[in-house]
Amino acid sequence: MIRLLFGGDVMLSRHVGRMARARKDPAYPFRRIAPFLAAADIAFVNLESPFCGRGGRIEQGMVFKAEPEMIQGLTLAGVDVVSTANNHARDRGARGVEFTLEWLERHGIEAVGTGASRAAAENGVVLERRGVRFGFLAYTYDQANGNHQDTDERVLVMDTAAMRRHVARLKARSDAVIVSMHAGAEYSETPGSRQVEFARAALEAGASVVAGHHPHVAQPVEAYAGGVIFYSLGNLVFDQMHRPDTQRGLIGEAVFRGAKLESWRTHPVRIRGVVPELADAETT
Repeated sequence: MIRLLFGGDVMLSRHVGRMARARKDPAYPFRRIAPFLAAADIAFVNLESPFCGRGGRIEQGMVFKAEPEMIQGLTLAGVDVVSTANNHARDRGARGVEFTLEWLERHGIEAVGTGASRAAAENGVVLERRGVRFGFLAYTYDQANGNHQDTDERVLVMDTAAMRRHVARLKARSDAVIVSMHAGAEYSETPGSRQVEFARAALEAGASVVAGHHPHVAQPVEAYAGGVIFYSLGNLVFDQMHRPDTQRGLIGEAVFRGAKLESWRTHPVRIRGVVPELADAETT
């Protein structure tokens, strides 16, 4: 059996970064959840904040920048692959896209959804575990919250027809395909029609798992066409402490026997401060 875990939105800027600096521990946000994630054969999250070594720290607002040392949390948790295709992908401009890819690669973490070129992003990545090849692709509804007037072709935007082609091509060099989808209405517990259409199309095209994020709250899970759709896993590491539902999330689990999806489940997560832990580990 090969076990994959999927976490939700990870934002390492703003108050998350401030809390880590106060403790002189860049990995602080992951300390409680790291053993669980690291035990997986493959661990995946959505990286909501680009890394960048230039410019001042970001303390507030909706434009994110993770300080380079904050990558220590991802490495502590054994994260193998992240989606960098989301509405904050271009928060640090073109250089932020490039630096994030370079920094992740230097630390042994694969990135999907962005690439050195459009072709590289469309190719996805393949990770092999015990002879089984898992292919990953990622897409976002938007690149930069409307903060740029142009489009960066290196950041993959949701296009159902294109995604079907990418999945078919990736299937030719992998045994199972996972698609990451950054979409949906923020704070809505119900997936929208665009999420449903795109996710189901991915499974119809041959993917086994769709891992969704962006709403910042958990949404339902659907078994479909022999695969599973985690419509929204909610937050994993985030500083949205203004409402209870943004402090709860899910970690999706998919278990494969060879290339076949054998089973799936979810693990509830509770965020205390900015630090997630398994909800069933709560004592109060």
